[in-house]
Amino acid sequence: MKKIRIISWNVNGIRSVQKKGFVEWLKREQPDILCIQETKAQQEQLNQGLTEVDGYHSYFASAEKKGYSGVAIYSKLQPKSIRCGFGIEKFDSEGRVQIADYGDFLLFNIYFPNGKASEERLDYKMEFYNAFLEYADTMKGKGKKLIICGDVNTAHKEIDLARPKENETVSGFLPMEREWIDKLLSHGYVDTFRHFHKKAGQYTWWSMRTRARERNVGWRIDYFYASENAMDNISDSYILSDVTGSDHCPIGLDLRI
Repeated sequence: MKKIRIISWNVNGIRSVQKKGFVEWLKREQPDILCIQETKAQQEQLNQGLTEVDGYHSYFASAEKKGYSGVAIYSKLQPKSIRCGFGIEKFDSEGRVQIADYGDFLLFNIYFPNGKASEERLDYKMEFYNAFLEYADTMKGKGKKLIICGDVNTAHKEIDLARPKENETVSGFLPMEREWIDKLLSHGYVDTFRHFHKKAGQYTWWSMRTRARERNVGWRIDYFYASENAMDNISDSYILSDVTGSDHCPIGLDLRI
C-alpha cells in the first residue's frame, strides 16, 4: 500500500500568495498532490517560479475573465489524464473544475461558485451544484472511486460556522444550499472531515474585514468529500489552520492505495 497525501487550498490569488511564501511552503510541506482554488490568473500571467516547481507536474485551468476564479493542481504523481470542466460552457468558461484520473481514484479539484453577489449568482451556484453531482454520479456509477476537494462555499451544519443564527439568510448557509449538501451525502458521498472529527470550532475561512481569524469566528466551507467506495482507502482528513497567506487555510487528506 502506498500512502498519498493530498492538500486542498483556496489561495485567494496565486500571485498574491506567492509573495507570502507559497512556493517555499509547498516545498516544505511536500504533499503528493496539491489542489488550489481561486488562482485569479491565467497561466501565461504566471512566472516560472509558479509554473515549474521542482518535483511537481503542474496543471492550470483558468477563467476566460482575467483575474477571476481558476484552479490548479501540483502533483508528484502524473495523472493518466486531466479534464477541465463538465462539458457545459456556462460553467467551464469560469475555470472552476479539474478532474484528474490517477487510475486508483478520480480527483475532482473544484472552486464552487459563491452565491452572495446576486439572485442570478445564487441560481448559477445551485445549477453548478446539480451539474457537478450529475457528473460525479455518472463517474461513480462506472465504479470509479472519487475524491472531491475544494471550496464549496457552503457551511453544512450549525457546527460548521461560528455564528449560525446570524447567517441563516446569508448565501453560504441558506436552507437550499445546506439541503443540497444533504442530497450530496445521500447519493453515497462522505464528508471526510466529519467522518474523523466531530468537535466544533473547526473552520477553514475567516472574513478578513473583522480580524475574524484572530477570534476564530469562521466557517468550514472547504471540504474533502469521498465516494463511499473510497472510504476504506482514507486514513485521515484534517484542517491545517496554522497556515496563513489567504482568507482560507488548507485542508488535507491521507489515503492509501
